[in-house]
Amino acid sequence: MTEGNDGAQHLPGRERRRFPGISSRAYEHPADRSALVALRKLSGFDTVFKALSGLLPERSLRLLFLSDSVRVGERQFAHLNHMLRDACHILDLEKVPPMYVSQDPKPNAMCIGLDEPIIVVSTGLVELLDEEEMRAVVGHEVGHALSGHSVYRTILLFLTNLALKVAWIPLGNVAIMAIVTALREWFRKSELSADRAGLLVGQDLQASMRGLMKLAGGNHLHEMNVDAFLEQAEEYEAGGDLRDSVLKIMNVLPRSHPFTTVRAAELRKWARTREYQRVMDGHYARREDDRDTSVSDSFRQSANHYSDSVRNSKDPLMGLVRDIAGGAGDLGGRLRDGFTGRRRDDSGDGPGETGGSTS
Repeated sequence: MTEGNDGAQHLPGRERRRFPGISSRAYEHPADRSALVALRKLSGFDTVFKALSGLLPERSLRLLFLSDSVRVGERQFAHLNHMLRDACHILDLEKVPPMYVSQDPKPNAMCIGLDEPIIVVSTGLVELLDEEEMRAVVGHEVGHALSGHSVYRTILLFLTNLALKVAWIPLGNVAIMAIVTALREWFRKSELSADRAGLLVGQDLQASMRGLMKLAGGNHLHEMNVDAFLEQAEEYEAGGDLRDSVLKIMNVLPRSHPFTTVRAAELRKWARTREYQRVMDGHYARREDDRDTSVSDSFRQSANHYSDSVRNSKDPLMGLVRDIAGGAGDLGGRLRDGFTGRRRDDSGDGPGETGGSTS
């Protein structure tokens, strides 16, 4: 191999694997997948859902982006247009969704729309990421479009805004926020799915890792390290006591996206699986078989995933769940020690201790 050919392999336009007819099931997170398959199996669900969604100002939303953002094309943001078409080609998405760049210093991207998806990226994101990192983001959003996430994302945005408008009404906000909370939980899982789609498009794990790291720490790569960043995810999962476990839950509830360290760790974990390698080798679920997908099989896969997560998790709360499931005794003592951060041999209840305390 010549030096020139070797260098060409590392150019942004290098040839990538394509996945003809790929189903979103090939990369969807188990929890995301089971929820979507169940929804798709409900007779008439999409028709009813879209009828109810007729109240949403989608036409107004499209006009807003058309009038006050920059539409990506051959003459505007041509490099993003190339990435978008490349991503749709790789994931075999026949209709290329319109894409806009919106002026916003905060790095962000989204895929919304009921009848047809629209992809929007902020100027802050375009300025933050290099070409390969941005390619993964564009693939992420095309993954949302292929999975049909844009419909539910639009509903989530609408309900979130509605909840703010009716917050002053006694109990008027409760029912809406219950739905919003459930949608956010699903959407956080859908982000993990879309991260996988971004990796299938970019086919560069390090670029995906860098992009997530930049979302957390900005454009300071010379000051950051991917391995150290992933060690934060390990510390986040394993550190603290039950109080920290509860705080983690409280911290993530209002968020639409998982924490960036968690996303990076999840993506690297998937990239190391046999499942990912099989997709890259051309062995993946195909769209033509979607209608034959079993809801029960999908839920079973999701349940198995969560069982494995609980079994392998280092989080103190998950450890308690394992003990309860295993019939561990002295549950009250374990709860007490978990919330006080004490080890059992330091609890003061051992031989020779009086058990009293002074104030």
